[in-house]
Amino acid sequence: MAAVRSAFRSPSLRRIILAYTVNRLGTWIGYVALSVVVFDRTGSAVAVSALLVCGQVLPAFLAPALVARVEASPSRRELSGLYFFEGATTAAIAVLLWNFWLPALLLLVALDGTAALAANALLRAALAHAARMAAHTDQAAEYVSRSGEEDLAGHQAEREANAALNIAFSATFMLGPAFGGLMVAIAGGPVALILDAVTFVICGWMLVSLRPHIEDATGATVRARLRAAARHIHTVPGLRTLLVTEAVALVFFASGAPIEVVYAKVTLNTGDWGYGVLLAVWGGGTVLGSLIFARAAGQTLRVMLTAGTLAVGLAYVGFAAAPSLAFAFPAALVGGIGNGVQWASLISTVQRLTPGELKGRLMGAVESLGAICPAIGLSLGGALVALGSPRQAFLVVGLGAAAITLAFLDLSVRGLNMEAEANIE
Repeated sequence: MAAVRSAFRSPSLRRIILAYTVNRLGTWIGYVALSVVVFDRTGSAVAVSALLVCGQVLPAFLAPALVARVEASPSRRELSGLYFFEGATTAAIAVLLWNFWLPALLLLVALDGTAALAANALLRAALAHAARMAAHTDQAAEYVSRSGEEDLAGHQAEREANAALNIAFSATFMLGPAFGGLMVAIAGGPVALILDAVTFVICGWMLVSLRPHIEDATGATVRARLRAAARHIHTVPGLRTLLVTEAVALVFFASGAPIEVVYAKVTLNTGDWGYGVLLAVWGGGTVLGSLIFARAAGQTLRVMLTAGTLAVGLAYVGFAAAPSLAFAFPAALVGGIGNGVQWASLISTVQRLTPGELKGRLMGAVESLGAICPAIGLSLGGALVALGSPRQAFLVVGLGAAAITLAFLDLSVRGLNMEAEANIE
């Protein structure tokens, strides 16, 4: 846990991580509440799918431009303004749940999702910048004595900050949906969404002095700034291949979600209880994986990225072979650990291959991948279940994820050399 303690020594890093935790907890509450209420009001799985499209897929195409726009603004309150905007739209969604009108609801969800993806990207970039500044201030005497060591200190500080943020994400991933379901059961969906709106306001207030503005952005158009990010991806072959490989991996990772429901309730015959416990075990594994990433400072990011991907693939293969729920638990734990390690490694790797002035836009690209690819994966998982059995579906996506492990390993063998390619600060 030294990485987490190191990140929390800086007041600015503390503020960012705590704000992110509050935000993610509220987001999970809102997600559960909105999904449950829309399905109850419409009785349609198509309506719930439309929520996914409007909340993730459409924003994935809009958020990068919004990130570029906010970075070019000299205002100190653009980032907090995004969270305040999310709070307002979420409150409006809560009102619409009392006076249900699906088209207006979907429009607000799209607006809220766009702001959310952009805010997450900017927050990750701000976290990396704050970590680097803290390292170069507090550890200067230790590292500047040897050429290049100060930059290594900055990279290590970014990794430690990402580890702390990943732990926060994993904890909210484990607790948020359960708390959201409890809130909906006790107080109803609209009240749960009001609570979600309050968390956005709190997050915005905590970050009101955080400035994501990039000094060299003055006079640059949004289109020019997006072209600069695309040009960087094109000129760093390792980064480009990494993002493409991760996109395919995310499709296979997300394919398991629609399979799990049928798998637990029909194949294993465990009912709602078994399904909930299986998800809880996976969530617990994600927290454990985050802790492993935080403690594994000596391991290269390439090794952890490959190992995390393999763990998810093996988990799905384990589901395919498990004869009962008890045998599925270890597979779920391994898969959760892989999730916790893999995503944090990906974020840290992308940041290490990106200069400071482009980090916000590259984090926007990663957030967009994290929104689009799961939507494709959900469709793939549903199709596989429809065409065969849940066990067969898990075997297919597990083998697919394992194959992506080979692609990550090949990247490493062919020289995704972090130290060489990342010498761009």
